[in-house]
Amino acid sequence: MTAPVTGEKDLTLGEAARAIGVSVDTLRRWDRAGKLRTHRDAENRRLVSAAEIQRLRAVPERHRTGAHLSARNRMLGRVLSIEVDGVMALVEIEAGPFLLTAAITRDSVEDLGLREGDEVVALVKATSMMIEKS
Repeated sequence: MTAPVTGEKDLTLGEAARAIGVSVDTLRRWDRAGKLRTHRDAENRRLVSAAEIQRLRAVPERHRTGAHLSARNRMLGRVLSIEVDGVMALVEIEAGPFLLTAAITRDSVEDLGLREGDEVVALVKATSMMIEKS
């Protein structure tokens, strides 16, 4: 979900990223590539106009980062199995042709209410994978 744009004031890159639902790094790349129109304030910060935010609301879902987590690789999948042992758990996820295994805490499994068959989003960043229940 994207944050609403209020008024017509220019937004900082961070505010614009939250309003659109993408990462600040994505906006920086778009700016360098000419896909985003920004201007600088007196303190040399990049600013994005409210009109530009509205134009970018049509960003494809694959670029969206989610409300709280940022990762480039988001894979929709289904939980195949959950093995809990002590404070840790192994969650096996089938995401298209990929079989992923995440080592997460037992508390995370309980907090997310994960069950076999649940639809989840696996967020893979570097050597870490996070799980977001959809």
